[in-house]
Amino acid sequence: MKSGSKVLAAHDYRWPVALRPYKDGGELYRDVTRQTLLGEGEGEEALTFVTRYFEIAPGGFSTLEHHAHPHSVVILRGRGSVQLGDRRFAVAARDCVYVAPHEVHQFQADRGEPLGFLCVVDRDRDRPVAVSPP
Repeated sequence: MKSGSKVLAAHDYRWPVALRPYKDGGELYRDVTRQTLLGEGEGEEALTFVTRYFEIAPGGFSTLEHHAHPHSVVILRGRGSVQLGDRRFAVAARDCVYVAPHEVHQFQADRGEPLGFLCVVDRDRDRPVAVSPP
């Protein structure tokens, strides 16, 4: 019986899965890529979550947004910041971030280096809602 288990070996913060744009179109983010590592591939139907790797180039940022689902984030590479509600926190490799449901949030590579992080979310989740900067 085939188990479906697998190993995705990383090389320089890239895995053997498609490298995709962060989102389709828009001016609300800059210089972000995404790789879906686990949760959407063949044989992964038993997973109720999706593990993704995002990388933000220096000076880039994710969308300022909120949604009903929580995020579990582990910073793997670099330094930057995360906005959670009306507060901003410095983050660096090995830091963990919990983004609570409905919390306005944004990640920024604002320390002159790439910011790379794993982000785990429910497979079935709502769509993000962009927020206009103040």
